[in-house]
Amino acid sequence: MSLKGDSGDNLVDRFAIAGILVGIFGILIGQVIEGGTIWSLVVLPAAFIVFLGTAGAVLVSATRSDIVRGIKLLKLAFFESGSPSAEVVAREITEAAITARKESILALEKKLSSYSHPFMRNVFKFVVDGVDPATIRDLFENEILLTEEEDLAAAKIWSDAGGYAPTIGILGAVLGLIHVMENLSDTSKLGAGIATAFVATVYGVGSANLIFIPIGSRIKRKIRHEIMIKELILHGAIGIVSGHTPYVIQEKVGSFVDA
Repeated sequence: MSLKGDSGDNLVDRFAIAGILVGIFGILIGQVIEGGTIWSLVVLPAAFIVFLGTAGAVLVSATRSDIVRGIKLLKLAFFESGSPSAEVVAREITEAAITARKESILALEKKLSSYSHPFMRNVFKFVVDGVDPATIRDLFENEILLTEEEDLAAAKIWSDAGGYAPTIGILGAVLGLIHVMENLSDTSKLGAGIATAFVATVYGVGSANLIFIPIGSRIKRKIRHEIMIKELILHGAIGIVSGHTPYVIQEKVGSFVDA
């Protein structure tokens, strides 16, 4: 899906990036305060097991299209969409209703290019062409539903990764302990070996709760917000075609803004 509007380049969502950095920083500071070192958390074999294992599990559980779409949706977690706010869209619809009431629906044609949301421009082409409300509703409700289902299914790969990573981390820890048990004769290395083994668990639980699950939740939140904007536009367009007064339409679209 495209959540980018016409307002220019997408802006970095600093809160998302700051959240991840704060979480990681907190773990590292805690490690140092407890007397450990940051480098003791850097274990390449554990990283390979957790991250490649998680990637493999996602590849098995999701379809190719969901994975490709999910990777493309990743930008939603770290960048502002550039899509207009519900308030802006509601104001444009109310103004369109006033124009249609005072002049005619055909008068909206010259304003199509000025609308801030591409979905609104698309829907209002049908409004100007005089397509009946039922047809407009059927066409665009199906489009909204299909887009929502595809985007949420794609976004789910990040939540799924958050479910797999801790379990793969435990698997990595068990593999590490097996390696330790194979070298019991060298007791001087037991402590360090066990500590290294459990780094895989840190990677699994940490990546799930600091990265994968939050990213999945943030993407889903932005998808649902965009769906709400589209439903707002569709309700407003149908109201205009049905001949509702600007006041009634303003109340209808206002309910979306207040939600």
